[in-house]
Amino acid sequence: MAAPSMGGVSLPRGNGQTVRLPRGASLTDLAERINAQPAALVTALFHLGEMVTATQSVNDETLQLLGAEIGWVIQVVSPEDEDRELLETFDLTFGDEEGDEEDWDIRPPVVTVMGHVDHGKTKLLDALRHANVAGKEAGGITQHIGAYQIVTELEGNERPVTFIDTPGHESFTAMRARGAKVTDIVVLVVAADDGVMPQTVEALNHAQAAEVPIVVAVNKIDKEGANPAKIRQQLTEYGLVAEEYGGDTMFVDVSATTRQGLDDLLTAILLTADASLDLRANIGQDPQGVVIEGKLDKGRGPVATVLVQRGTLRQGDSIVAGDAYGRVRSLLDEHGNKLKEALPARPVQVVGLTSVPRAGDTFLVVEEDRIARQIADRRQARIRNAQNASMRKRISLEDLDAALKETRQLNLIIKGDNSGTVEALEEALMKIEVSDDISLRVIHRGVGGITKSDIDLALADDVIVLGFNVRAEGQATELAAREGVDVRYYTVIYQAIEEIESALKGMLKPEYEEVQLGTAEVREVFRVPRIGNVAGSLVRSGTIVRNSKARLIRDGAVVADNLTVDSLRRFKDDATEVREGYECGIGLGSFNDIKIDDVIETFELREKPRA
Repeated sequence: MAAPSMGGVSLPRGNGQTVRLPRGASLTDLAERINAQPAALVTALFHLGEMVTATQSVNDETLQLLGAEIGWVIQVVSPEDEDRELLETFDLTFGDEEGDEEDWDIRPPVVTVMGHVDHGKTKLLDALRHANVAGKEAGGITQHIGAYQIVTELEGNERPVTFIDTPGHESFTAMRARGAKVTDIVVLVVAADDGVMPQTVEALNHAQAAEVPIVVAVNKIDKEGANPAKIRQQLTEYGLVAEEYGGDTMFVDVSATTRQGLDDLLTAILLTADASLDLRANIGQDPQGVVIEGKLDKGRGPVATVLVQRGTLRQGDSIVAGDAYGRVRSLLDEHGNKLKEALPARPVQVVGLTSVPRAGDTFLVVEEDRIARQIADRRQARIRNAQNASMRKRISLEDLDAALKETRQLNLIIKGDNSGTVEALEEALMKIEVSDDISLRVIHRGVGGITKSDIDLALADDVIVLGFNVRAEGQATELAAREGVDVRYYTVIYQAIEEIESALKGMLKPEYEEVQLGTAEVREVFRVPRIGNVAGSLVRSGTIVRNSKARLIRDGAVVADNLTVDSLRRFKDDATEVREGYECGIGLGSFNDIKIDDVIETFELREKPRA
């Protein structure tokens, strides 16, 4: 049964049937599923006010709009479902499997440290593992996710604990959200001298959404003005009631500087894990887990920090992580020591991937490299289509005229030292709102130094290159300097955001406001040969300035606008300006429709400063 004709186009009516499409699908993809001609769908969408080509990635709303019009229910498959369906085609699954009872073993708790910026999260971890990560961070803030495992004692038994450090800066919301998803317990760090802050609440919301137990570390109790009791009182408003107040949340007073309370914190973490969680994992199934971070190492190539969630990861395994794949060449712990295998809840660095995976990607081990490559290729195509769909700005017929006019766009290439930072920086930049006629587009992002190919791409599209904790390499520096490519280097994320926002505001067309200069009443009209009519006038207010803009008002209505004071005279002498109370002769160029009692109003346009 054909659908009603839309501009001469007939389409198969779906009658409420459901068709599943991946995110970023094209009209050609939809046409194949419903047995229609792609050109017919293009035409149908055109009549709905959307201009899309047959092979262009289309966003979810547009697909569903078209589906509703032709009687089909368009179900856009989430990335998770699409990934699950992809793995099923290879007879693979991601998730827990029952397995034999003897394959299950106790695993360490995975603890994520969250909290507001500068509340001492990384320094607390430093104190726990006798390291100094914070000292290496630019601007004193953590901009990477790190994963480490330490060993402590509880009741005479050695107990390993895995820690994940997440950045506290507000630009890293997505990274903190991922941290909550892979964790068993959240340690919420709150400074005793500062109190509950916006990112504290945000981190708390992530932890509660993930339904994981929370241990509160009240840090900086050694500082003047510290008030741990106030922190306990503030957090009761968010549902965290301390045990001493009759609640079930453990609060521990600590000081990363004096190392006070560190043992109590570790004990609280293990007691919470033992009381609330069944921490066991199947060590016999195929290894699976999550990518915590990825970076490009000069000596070792792509390196991914992964957290094994089930199974045992070994050297030589064929692995696929997001859209990256390869064979595990070596496994390294957080200190750079080589490992032969990694059990569940063990964070390790994997060397041997073909590219750098993104933070939050899942990884799994497959039987052979061929399967890993096929899965990675399909994931890469899916990610590319989804990005294209999200980048496409919807253009309707109503605003087509405006869209075809010159639009101002700032193109960027973002390169960083690891994938999580690049993604967080891109997300923060895309949230900058300046004006509807200014757009920001990231045409390429990647991990590693700025290469010659990046500069070549920048030359082709007039692009600004951002390097975050990376520099231009070799010929790239010379080429950028020779061709005048704007390469900017940053080590702190909010500096990059501020500069790009300023650049976008600089691209805005200037706004002008009208400032009135003066008014003059026409008392007499003189006819001057070769010049035309001249208004003999009395300046009523302000100043009449030669060459200023003017309008003629008659009986309260504007007779002519956009005029110019072409000539200005006091008696027989030319004048530059004539002030209030004086008489003058005003010539308005070729405009001659001047009558007695008209009012000449002069003004100038001044550029308005932007907020």
